[in-house]
Amino acid sequence: MNQPLAYVHPGAKIAKNVVIEPFTTIHNNVVIGEGTWIGSNVTIMEGARIGKNCNIFPGAVISAIPQDLKFQDEETTAEIGDNTTIREYVTVNRGTIDRGKTVIGNNCLIMAYCHIAHDCIVGDNCIFSNNSTLAGHITVGDHVVLAGMTAVHQFCMIGQHAFVTGGSLVRKDVPPFVKAAREPLSYVGINSIGLRRRGFAPEKIREIQNIYRLLYQRNYNNTQASEIIEAEMEATPERDEILQFIKNSKRGIMKGYFSSN
Repeated sequence: MNQPLAYVHPGAKIAKNVVIEPFTTIHNNVVIGEGTWIGSNVTIMEGARIGKNCNIFPGAVISAIPQDLKFQDEETTAEIGDNTTIREYVTVNRGTIDRGKTVIGNNCLIMAYCHIAHDCIVGDNCIFSNNSTLAGHITVGDHVVLAGMTAVHQFCMIGQHAFVTGGSLVRKDVPPFVKAAREPLSYVGINSIGLRRRGFAPEKIREIQNIYRLLYQRNYNNTQASEIIEAEMEATPERDEILQFIKNSKRGIMKGYFSSN
C-alpha cells in the first residue's frame, strides 16, 4: 500500500503487501520483500535489498553511497535480512568494490541513530543499541549485542555471542562468547547471561570459561594458549570457533584486563 505522498521509482520491485508511509522516497534498483513496513520520511537508495517483514522507522537512510573517497560508483548493494527492525535515523551505506555489499542479517534490531558503513557484514539476531557506529569492512557474528554509543574501528571483527558494553571503543578484534568492557577495551569474562538465555548448557558454558582462562589468565601469549587449548581440550564447535577466530584475526584480539595495585 503506497501513500500518494510517497515517491516510488518505477524500477523498484516492491512486494504487493509492503506498506510505504507518506514522504518516503524509494529509488531505482531497490527490492523490498513481503510484509515490510516503511515509515514516513525514509530514503531507500539504489542497491537496497530489504527482506520480508522488516520495519524501517522514520528518518532512516538505506543504501546511500559509501563515505569512502575511493568509491568509483561501482554497482554494489546494501542487504537487510528478514524480520529486522531499523529504528529512527539509522544510516546503512552500500558496499564498495572490496566486498561488493553491506549486509545486516535476519532478526536484528538496529536502534536509533546507529551507523553501519560500507562493506560491513552483520550476522543474525544482533542488537545494536542507540548511536552504535561501525566503520567500514567490519565483520560481526550472530547474536552480538553492542550497548549504546559503541564505536568499532574499521576492519575489526566481533565474534558470535559477544557483548560489548556501552561507550566502548573497539580497536581490536573481540573473540566469540565474551564480554568486553573498560578502556582500553578488554576481556572481562564470558557472556554467561547471554549464553544461558540462548540455551547453552551449564557444562558448555564452563567449557568456554576454561578456554578463556587459558587464553587470558595464565600468562601465555596467544600462540602458546592456542596450542595448549588445541592439544589438551576436547574438540567441540565452540572450541574450534574460538581457535579459528584467533587464527583469522588480522588486527589482533583484545587483551585481558589486569588491575594494578
